[in-house]
Amino acid sequence: MITIRRESDVEKLLKTTVESNGGEVRKVNWVGRRGAPDRLVLLPGWGVFVELKNTGKKAPAYQLREADRLRYSGFDCRIIDNQAGVIGLIADWKAKRHG
Repeated sequence: MITIRRESDVEKLLKTTVESNGGEVRKVNWVGRRGAPDRLVLLPGWGVFVELKNTGKKAPAYQLREADRLRYSGFDCRIIDNQAGVIGLIADWKAKRHG
């Protein structure tokens, strides 16, 4: 595993990993929704909202609540702060695709 510390490093890794698997990462701008995830990851046959964080930084309660609201409505929503989170997202997509 490579060393990742800043949110921008996590974002670069997410973007390159998703794109190398035929997907794309879009920046999401929510109007009137404080704490909503800042990225939408689109992979063939699957989409997931992602909130990115600096490595080791936890999401505040208002972001956790917003993620829970999305999950309750049937959306996948992840909070990713490291390489393992990116790898896990891709592994889950592959499992759904080939499951």
